[in-house]
Amino acid sequence: MARPLQAGRWNLSWILPALLLVAIVVGDWNSSGHLRVVTWIVLVPGIAAALCGVVMTTVFATASAVSYAVLDSASDYRFQQGQADFLLVVAGGLLAVLAAWLRKRAYARLLSLESGAEATRLAVLRPLPVHTGDLLLSSAYLAADVDAQVGGDFFDVQPSPHGTRVLLGDIQGKGASAVDAAAALLGTFREAGYYEELDLVADRLDNRMRRHNQYSSELGQPFERFATAVLIGFPPAGEDWIDVVNFGHPAALVVGPAGVRALPEGTGPPLGLSLVAGGRSPVLRVPFSRRDTLLLFTDGVTEARDGSGRFLPLTERLERYLEAEGDTAPGALVRVVEDAVMWHTRGRLADDTAILAVTLAPGGGFVPPGRTTPDPAPPDYGPDGPEVTGGPRPARRGRGT
Repeated sequence: MARPLQAGRWNLSWILPALLLVAIVVGDWNSSGHLRVVTWIVLVPGIAAALCGVVMTTVFATASAVSYAVLDSASDYRFQQGQADFLLVVAGGLLAVLAAWLRKRAYARLLSLESGAEATRLAVLRPLPVHTGDLLLSSAYLAADVDAQVGGDFFDVQPSPHGTRVLLGDIQGKGASAVDAAAALLGTFREAGYYEELDLVADRLDNRMRRHNQYSSELGQPFERFATAVLIGFPPAGEDWIDVVNFGHPAALVVGPAGVRALPEGTGPPLGLSLVAGGRSPVLRVPFSRRDTLLLFTDGVTEARDGSGRFLPLTERLERYLEAEGDTAPGALVRVVEDAVMWHTRGRLADDTAILAVTLAPGGGFVPPGRTTPDPAPPDYGPDGPEVTGGPRPARRGRGT
């Protein structure tokens, strides 16, 4: 539903029906008796109902009825339209007011749904600080369902005493159940990613996906889901490698001064299918320097097609960009990928798209202390809770440096 036409703080929605009312009044006043346009005045409250609020629509409905009565009574008796047309104008005005009221209710309902979708998005895809742990990062999320603003793609970054962990993945399927599964995996990652070694984090994620499927089946949902994902472990400090666990997900890219190279493809099963496949994906250690940027994305990027069905040649696009610009900052790379996807698909996304770029912060960053015992109970701040400042950032797409 369209929002009111505004110029700054001024609401200009009334201009079109007002101009139409003036044009009809002037036209009928100067017309010959054989060609009268006064009955067209019934259009004025109808247009006002589509553009204005209830009060302004009522004003235009009243003005139209009064104008009709004045114009018709001022004309020669032979050319008067009569009481029947006047009642038509009055009835049109009443229906326009009713339509404006219904439109206002529908708009309020839409705002409520958008607020609920935003709350869901923030619960699943929390805003990430540009500087998280010892990483600089940037992200973007493009939802194929624009109204929902969130789907089955997910990502998060979790600092820990073992180093910073990064997770990006894609739940099979769509809809609320996919969002529920993504939330379950992210909750497990945020907790296990802090306390556990990387191989145990991978086990916890796989186990959580299987338990979620069991829970869903007990609710009468026979459809079992799985998730492809990439789990990255950055060492605590000063190393030139990263650990990678790929659960059947498209390979992440490393972008740096040496060009673009792909990390190993996922040889193991997706999350939730390890028992069927006989084991989960192994932990692989790959080179990664401080000048490199790690670029992760979901199949909304790898499977983006143009009108003729051709896939997006992402590696070629990135190589051309590096030759022309050479900027490997996370924010710049996310913008390149996002723009490439939108240009290649002409803005018609067939699937949700998550993009995440991370690089090591210059000079390192904050790493939580090496304590892996449960956190102590929070202090009792009383009924009003602790004093806080700020609030959640509602931006749909986060970008960093």
